[in-house]
Parts: sequence; C-alpha cells; structure tokens
Amino acid sequence: MSTGMRRRAATTAVTLTMAGALGFGLMTPVAFGAGQGPCYDGRCDITVSKPRTIKVNSRRFGFGQLKITHISSRSVKLSATTTGGAHLSGSTSPGGTVRLNNLKIWVKSVSGHKARLALSPTS
Repeated sequence: MSTGMRRRAATTAVTLTMAGALGFGLMTPVAFGAGQGPCYDGRCDITVSKPRTIKVNSRRFGFGQLKITHISSRSVKLSATTTGGAHLSGSTSPGGTVRLNNLKIWVKSVSGHKARLALSPTS
C-alpha cells in the first residue's frame, strides 16, 4: 500500500468515525428525551391530584425535577432544587403563574384537590 493510499484510508476512517459520532450525538437527545415524560421540554398541560414530581430538562431549566408539593382549592405550591443545589419555590392561587428559572408554570384551575397546570419555557 502506498503512502497516498494509506492517507486516504486514514482520512476515510476518520471521516466515517466523526460522521458516526455526530449522527449518534444528534439521535441521543431524542431517544433520551422521549423517555423523560411529556413535560421534559417544558411544554405541556398536565392535571395533578396529589404531590408529584415532573421531570424537565435540567440543562434548559437549571433543575431536573419540578415538585408539586401541595394542592388546595386556594393554592398550588411548587419547588425545585437547581443543579447547583439552590432551592427554588413558589405558590400561587388558581389563574396565577410561578416562574422558576426560565420555566413558567400557570395554574389554569383548581377543583377540589385537582390542579390543571400549563408549563412553558420563558426563553
């Protein structure tokens, strides 16, 4: 095998390796995100009837779990712990919103101990 042929073979191998790595990298978030639940991207409407943890994208929002800690006819309480360890919390009455980092949580309505929430990213 000549030197030119070895270089071409090495270049082809590197190109195929990089293409494979890049292709896998593009597919990984989709496959990973798909298993995280309907609110992972920060866009969802959800009804909760008891304290619950909702998974969200920690890279995008700075925390990976939004916790609904209390639901009553007067308020919904929320909390999260950032990837840096800071504790975030908020509460609002039906019709109000809470913003934790760049995730907005709108309490659309509360009926008894059942709350309808809409999540949306703010940026």
